Amino acid sequence: MLDYANSDPEFLNIVTTGDESWVYGYDPETKAQSSQWQHSASPKPKKARHVRSNVKVMLTVFFDSRGVMHYEYAPQGQNINKEYYLAVLRRLRDAVRRNRPDLWATGTWQLHHDNAPAHSSQLIQTFLAKNNIPVVRHAPYSPDMAACDFWLFPHLKTQLKGTRFESRNDIIRNTTAKLYSTRKQAFQKCFEQWRNRWEKCVQSQRVYFEGD
Repeated sequence: MLDYANSDPEFLNIVTTGDESWVYGYDPETKAQSSQWQHSASPKPKKARHVRSNVKVMLTVFFDSRGVMHYEYAPQGQNINKEYYLAVLRRLRDAVRRNRPDLWATGTWQLHHDNAPAHSSQLIQTFLAKNNIPVVRHAPYSPDMAACDFWLFPHLKTQLKGTRFESRNDIIRNTTAKLYSTRKQAFQKCFEQWRNRWEKCVQSQRVYFEGD
């Protein structure tokens, strides 16, 4: 991926990346979010133990450096299998045609997704080949190299943490609002961060490290 980016200045502008993730009706705040300013002599506040809600929705979203390309919520009880993912990719292809007519006309857009079984099945590979959709290869077991995992999903879920939604419709409505309130500049910055991660991965020869 880094070689592609170094050899083609437009590479990061033609890649569409996506994945799936659960969004919960209630997700407890992080320790930092729930912290409170206290005087040194103040008694230690008591906090109830909160757990994630059983009400949840599976969100699938694809985006590029300009913003959201396509998103949808899986029907309740739907497994993310190869048949479902094939239907998602067909809808994504239509979304590219509608929302990125320049990339559609030139046939230059490329797809990035991880190596989940539903993504890498023969059914999906056949569909992509038949429709001439190039795939940006993803290193196995590398969520730190997937833009959804290191940026988009944490960005969305952090804003929703600590808020309780009683129904799937409430989750969908609020998640969609947060998704579309994300500025275009944030998507552009994400793709810059993505390239930086490739560089660090190569420089470190894939040695594990934490932080920046």
